Amino acid sequence: MKVEVLGRNGQPTGRSVDLDDSIFGIETNEHAVYLSVKQYLAAQRQGTHKSKERGEVKGSRKKLKRQKGTGTARAGDIKSPIFRGGGRMFGPKPRNYDIKLNKKVKKLARYSALTSKAQNEGGVVVIEDLNFDSPKTKEYVAILANLKLADKKTLLVLDGANKEVYLSARNIPKVSIAQASNLNTYEILKANTLIITESAAKAIQ
Repeated sequence: MKVEVLGRNGQPTGRSVDLDDSIFGIETNEHAVYLSVKQYLAAQRQGTHKSKERGEVKGSRKKLKRQKGTGTARAGDIKSPIFRGGGRMFGPKPRNYDIKLNKKVKKLARYSALTSKAQNEGGVVVIEDLNFDSPKTKEYVAILANLKLADKKTLLVLDGANKEVYLSARNIPKVSIAQASNLNTYEILKANTLIITESAAKAIQ
């Protein structure tokens, strides 16, 4: 699939990039996409939640009252979960939420996400490589305006680390940045449009 390369002004440069059909034109696998997104979101959880159980709450271990003859329910110590200020029953404990996923499944999910974007009109835009002399948010805002993407969620894909471009775009609402080597399914699906630089398009392939 050939996609024309646009300049900063939003106009065609006369060049085009051939996107490999084995990446941008496969038969999508929705279940693989679901598993990949589930793994990504699970990995964002810290898993540091913790509540105190009855053995960890401060208080006496003495039995509050005799077992029989009081006319009320039997009770143990003050740290019992049935009392206010007692320990919590079956409370959360620190745990790891990571989910194991095979590399081939993650790869299939990523290709499926790229394919779904490529099939949507305006889902993938290829622009010439961006090089800023210094961080300038106004410059990147102007580029988005020229591409008619100012009001859409966009993911800018670079071929490598670019500090000036990153600093120029990081404070703009609805704008995300990623390197071609670190693309993940969740970020691809979250964006309305992928803005891929010319060199990043080759790096992805």
